[in-house]
Amino acid sequence: MPDLLIELFSEEIPARMQGKAAEDLKKLVTNAMVDAGLTYAGAAAFSTPRRLTLALEGVLAESPTVREERKGPKVGAPEKAIEGFLRGAGLTMDQLEERDTPKGAVYFATIEKPGRPAAAIIAEALEGAIRNFPWPKSMRWGAGSLRWVRPLHSILCILTNEAGEAEVVDLDIDGITSGNTTEGHRFMGEGRFAVTSFEDYSLKLKRNHVVLDPAERADAIWQDATNQAFASGLEVVEDKGLLKEVAGLVEWPVVLMGAIDEEFLELPPEVLQTSMKEHQKFFSVKNPKTGRIEKFITVANRETKDQGATILAGNQKVLSARLADAKFFWTNDLRVAKSGMEAWTDQLSNVTFHNKLGTQAARIDRIAALSREIAPVLGVDADLAEQAAKVAKADLSSEMVYEFPELQGLMGRYYAAAAGLPAEVAATCEEHYSPLGPSDDVPTAPVSATVALADKIDTLTGFWAIDEKPTGSKDPFALRRAALGVIRLVLENGVRGGLVDVFAKGYEGADSADLLSFFHDRLKVYLKDEGLRHDVIDACLSMPGNDDLTLLVKRARALGAFLKTDDGENLLQGYKRANNILTQAEEKDGVEYSFGADVKFAESDEEKALFAALDQAEAAITPAMQSEDFEAAMGAMAALRAPIDAFFEGVQVNSDNDVVRRNRLNLLSRIRQICGGVADLTRVEG
Repeated sequence: MPDLLIELFSEEIPARMQGKAAEDLKKLVTNAMVDAGLTYAGAAAFSTPRRLTLALEGVLAESPTVREERKGPKVGAPEKAIEGFLRGAGLTMDQLEERDTPKGAVYFATIEKPGRPAAAIIAEALEGAIRNFPWPKSMRWGAGSLRWVRPLHSILCILTNEAGEAEVVDLDIDGITSGNTTEGHRFMGEGRFAVTSFEDYSLKLKRNHVVLDPAERADAIWQDATNQAFASGLEVVEDKGLLKEVAGLVEWPVVLMGAIDEEFLELPPEVLQTSMKEHQKFFSVKNPKTGRIEKFITVANRETKDQGATILAGNQKVLSARLADAKFFWTNDLRVAKSGMEAWTDQLSNVTFHNKLGTQAARIDRIAALSREIAPVLGVDADLAEQAAKVAKADLSSEMVYEFPELQGLMGRYYAAAAGLPAEVAATCEEHYSPLGPSDDVPTAPVSATVALADKIDTLTGFWAIDEKPTGSKDPFALRRAALGVIRLVLENGVRGGLVDVFAKGYEGADSADLLSFFHDRLKVYLKDEGLRHDVIDACLSMPGNDDLTLLVKRARALGAFLKTDDGENLLQGYKRANNILTQAEEKDGVEYSFGADVKFAESDEEKALFAALDQAEAAITPAMQSEDFEAAMGAMAALRAPIDAFFEGVQVNSDNDVVRRNRLNLLSRIRQICGGVADLTRVEG
C-alpha cells in the first residue's frame, strides 16, 4: 500500500495558528478520504513557519467497490414517484427488481459504485481542504479567488509505492499546480529540490536547514538555552507558552545569549521578564543566587559568519530602548507611590467599572466597607482590612500597569512597599485578585483573603442587582469564576459564617436567595472532582445553615464517606423503607405520625431493641451535631443498621391492632426524625 505526502508551502504562518492548522489539515483530508472509502494505517501532521505537512502511511491503492440496495415505491405506484426514485438511484426501469413483501410487491434497486484510484480521491480531498480551510484570518492575493493565511506558493502531493516510486497527485488550484518539489530554509537553503517519500523529504529538509517537527525545534531551543545559561552560572526562566511560540517563529533555531545593560538590572525581575517576553520574544536568564534577571536568550532563524554577534547587537539595542521606557515608568510610579498613592486612587473616579455599577473609585469604596464587615470573621483588624482595600487597585492608574496590564497587582505590591505601607497591605495588592482559575493558588494571609472575598462578593452582588447574571454558556463578566473563587477562599481558609448575611452587606438590591442558589450550583461542580455526588450535596443543602459553605461541605464529605460503607448503604435502604411506609400511612390516614412512640406497646424483641437503639443513637447524635462532629453522628447512625434490619425482618408494621400499628408508625417516625437531623436522606439516590 502506498504512502501519501502533502506539503502546503507559503509565506510565514503566524506561530499561534500553526499547531491547529496542521491538525485541521489532517482532519479535513483524512475525513474526506475515509468518506470516499479510502482508508489508511497512520497519519502525522507537522508545521513550520512556512509549511504545513501531512504524511499518511498505508493508504489503499483504490477505494473498494460498494454495492448498495435501496427500497423503492410499490409496484403500481404513481409514475412520478417511480421516476423520482429512478432519478435518485441513477438507474432505468429495466434495472429495477420486483420483490414480494408483507405490504405487497415493491421495487428494489441495486446500485454499484465502482472503486476509484487513490490519486483521484486524494486530489478531491486536498482541493476541498485548501479551499475551505478554517483559518482564523485569511487573505486573497493576485487575481485568484483562493484565500489562505498568507500567499500559498506551492503544493507538494505524492503517493509513494512499496518499490519507492513516487507518483505526483495532479492538482491545480488557481494556477498553483501540484508537484514533487519543495524548498528549504529561506536564506540557507539551496533552492528547490525533488523528494520521493516522507523519509527523503524530512532528510533533505534538514540538509537545507529546516527542522520539520515543532516539538523537535522546541526541545533544541530549550536544551541549547539551558546549556548556555548553565555555562555562565545562570538559569533560564521557564516559560512553556513562550517556548512554543518561538518554536513557531523559526525553521532552523539558533540560540543566542545576550547581556542586559547594567542600568536596567535594578528593575523588578517581573518587569524585565514581561517587557522582554511581550515585545521581543526573549527568554529571561536569572542569577539563581540573587533572583535578578541579568541576561536574555533570543532565538535567531539562521546561522551567521560572526556567530550571531550582529544579531545580538541589534537585539540589545532594541531591548535597551524598550527597557529605558520601562525604567521611566518605574521611576515615575515610585515617585507617586512614595507620595501616598492618593493621586492614583483619585484618578480611578474617572474610570468606569460598569455603566450601571459606577466607577472604579466607587467600587473600591464598597469593597473597603465590605472588607470591614468581613474582617472580624477572619480575625483581621477592620482598619487594616479597609486600608488594604483602599489601595489594592491603585496601581491600575500607574504607568507601568497601563503599559503591561498583566502586571496589575504585582506592581501594586512593589508600590505599596515603597509607600511604607504594612507588609500585609502590600501582599494584598498582589493576592486579592486570586484565585483566578481552578489551578490558581488561594490567598491564605488573612488580610489578603478578606479583601479577595470582598472584591468578588461586590462583583457578584452588583451584577445580580442589575440582573446581569450568566445565562447558558454565556458569562461575559466571569461571574462563575468569581463564585468559584469565593468558594475556594471560604473552604481553603476555613471561613465560617452565613453567606446570605454577607450578600446583604454587598451591593444593594441583589437577590440573596437566588445568588445563594447560584453558589450551590457552582459548589456541586467544584466538589464533583472530589467524587462527591450531587444527590449527597443536595441531602445536605436541605439542612439548616446551608449558606455556611464550610459547614455544608464538612457535612457532605462525612455523609459521602458514610454512604460508601456497607452500613451506610444498608441504613439508607432501611431509612427509605421506613419513610415510604410512614408516608403511605400518613396519606391514607390523613394524620402525621410524629410523636408518641412508647416502648410499653412493643410486642417483639426486635421492636424493643429498635427502641433502645434509637434512644442510644439520639443521645449520641444530638451532641455530635451541636459540636459539628459529623463523623461521630454518622457513626451513631451506623449503629442503627442492624436493629432496623432486624425490625423489618421480624415485625409487621401494619398490625391489626390499631394501637400497636400507631405505635410502630410513630417508631418509624423516630427513625426519620433522628436520621433526618443529620441529612435529608430522601434526596439521596439508591
